[in-house]
Amino acid sequence: MSSPLSDKKIVLGVCGSIAAYKSVFLLRELQREDAQVRVVMTPSASNFVAPLTFSSLSGGHVYTEMFPVKKDSGASGLWHIELGTWADAMLIAPITASTIAKLAWGIADNLLTSIVLALRAPLIIAPAMDADMYIHPTTMSNLAKLKARGVTVIDPDEGELASGLTGTGRLAEVGNIIEALKHFFQGRYRDLTGKKILVTAGPTQEPIDSVRFIFNRSSGKMGFAVASAAANRGAEVRLISGPVALETPRNVFRENVATAEEMKQAVIRNVDWCDSMIMTAAVADYRVASPADRKVKKDEFARNGAKLELVENTDILKTVSSMKGNRVFVGFALETDNEIDNAIKKLKSKSLDFIVVNNPREEGAAFGTDTNKVTILSDSGENRVDLPVMSKYDVALRILDRVRSLFPDLS
Repeated sequence: MSSPLSDKKIVLGVCGSIAAYKSVFLLRELQREDAQVRVVMTPSASNFVAPLTFSSLSGGHVYTEMFPVKKDSGASGLWHIELGTWADAMLIAPITASTIAKLAWGIADNLLTSIVLALRAPLIIAPAMDADMYIHPTTMSNLAKLKARGVTVIDPDEGELASGLTGTGRLAEVGNIIEALKHFFQGRYRDLTGKKILVTAGPTQEPIDSVRFIFNRSSGKMGFAVASAAANRGAEVRLISGPVALETPRNVFRENVATAEEMKQAVIRNVDWCDSMIMTAAVADYRVASPADRKVKKDEFARNGAKLELVENTDILKTVSSMKGNRVFVGFALETDNEIDNAIKKLKSKSLDFIVVNNPREEGAAFGTDTNKVTILSDSGENRVDLPVMSKYDVALRILDRVRSLFPDLS
């Protein structure tokens, strides 16, 4: 039986860490699994392990410089592009706090970091550093940024460190890294290829006048995580987003809208295109009946008793329910009271395959956080899965696992 890594093209990145010597063993194990490996080293990594060591073991060139040293070397000088498009995955092990920070903020000051920006394949990183560096808020924040973009992080082990201290920061064991790679390729690796997924995200803005509007506290992070995860799993993804301060996930087509009506029209235009629609957006239930086309002065509001006449917005999911066909429809419900009962009502009334419900009052599920705690309900509420607090990207993966299971040609 062939290995899940057989013939997979792996770019192995090595950073300047005392754990760099373990990358030699990692290279050998990847070769035993019949993977095709190309090694890239940061300049500081060469202080720990000589490039000649990797070259001798791999039987190939070890990439350390952005451009060929010799003009007649035959290389194009675009190694970051060549390797970024060649790879099935890039594994950086070990990765240091410095390189984590560079990747989080898009700094491409060496060949390895440049490859990451040009990479079309998934990125997997295995941190290694002293415990205090690992648990520092900056490192934690940078890792959270990378996870939110779909980077797979193989957590470091706890134990004795090079400094003599004991804590979390040891590079994961080589065997565990290999197993994580196998699991990655066996499980969700491009398993949604060929599917078209439509995602809505963020809040809507309903104008009161030309400068004021009714808004809600949705950050859009959950929907963007779903879009990012779906694209990373090979799906073609369109994202319809309300006003949020988030970067567009890689390989995702984004359409920006403001009002509930604009979001409804965007969904109607795109629903025929998709195989699945995942409605994470927090669409406003009501809008102002007659918004002013200018700024209304405060005393004008006062003369009117500071009252706004509201009318109900059209329910988008109900509007497109007749277009469902064989498509997989997923809804979201944010509830602060009787969340399960209220979510089941929405599940039944909106022709959903399943619904994801969360309560922002619960720890880890508040507005604007990078984590969520949800319950997935299907089969009129009879099938219930309660997930613990996890990153929104991990929640997105679990949602997409359920979506994938509902495609007969993929299950």
